[in-house]
Amino acid sequence: MELSRKQFDVLEILAGQKEPLRQRQLEGFTDYSLGTVNRVYNELVNWGFVSDGIITPEGLEALEPYRVKRAVFIAAGFGTRLMPVTLNTPKPLVRVNGKRIIDGLIDACIGIGIQDIVIVRGYLAEQFDQLLYKYPMLKFIENSAYNEANNISSAMCARFLLANSYVFEADLLLNNPKIIKKYHYSSNYLGIKKERTDDWCFKMKDGYISSQQIGGVDCYQEVGISYWNEADGKKLAEHIKQAYETPGGKELYWDQAQFGIFKGEYKVEVRECDEKDVIEIDTFNELKSIDKSYNI
Repeated sequence: MELSRKQFDVLEILAGQKEPLRQRQLEGFTDYSLGTVNRVYNELVNWGFVSDGIITPEGLEALEPYRVKRAVFIAAGFGTRLMPVTLNTPKPLVRVNGKRIIDGLIDACIGIGIQDIVIVRGYLAEQFDQLLYKYPMLKFIENSAYNEANNISSAMCARFLLANSYVFEADLLLNNPKIIKKYHYSSNYLGIKKERTDDWCFKMKDGYISSQQIGGVDCYQEVGISYWNEADGKKLAEHIKQAYETPGGKELYWDQAQFGIFKGEYKVEVRECDEKDVIEIDTFNELKSIDKSYNI
């Protein structure tokens, strides 16, 4: 059965707890009033999804359509702005304080039970094989167009794998693995609330992303981690292909298909995070400021 948003939110909280939670405790985990929590809780009890403050096997089954089934990593680029360290190493494999950048993202996926993990690789592709020693379940897709197209070429390679899937830009330094969630009610993009930014950002309307732009005020700075539900993921397979094949399409970033060419055909929420939760290291100087071992 399809859950309401409030029912989903309460079940998701209970699914992440080892001890029983009562309604007043649940209120503290949500933005809902105690009266709303009581009503939703009783609905879930009546359906057999919750018993004595614990989610039941039937409740977990009701959450199953909302579980993330796969993670797709876009990892084919040159990482030019991080030269010279990326001269012989793909950016996702660069070590920061002793740990490869991509490892934090993969570990977070494994931590919520995702075993279907796909990496789209291109630049120095064979170096990604080293990941198999730690993560033997990984699968690779080869992007042969990485040197002549933007990252939409990677999405093109993986376009049939985006339903019920996370899509990660593979060069993000994850500091808070808790932002990688096991269940999602709808398609969403991570964003950092900003009064002003010069970076890629989203404007919102009626709870959904209404536009994507470079620079803005009272907006959400875009973070390259998104989730696409089954219906949206299936639509993306065709829309990415169409966008890629338009004049100039190879120069697009992959999410300009849904927020640009096919604007208005997706209802995508922003899932707010803190700027310390995940960091994109754009330049070598930024890398040196985070990891002092590069100051040589």
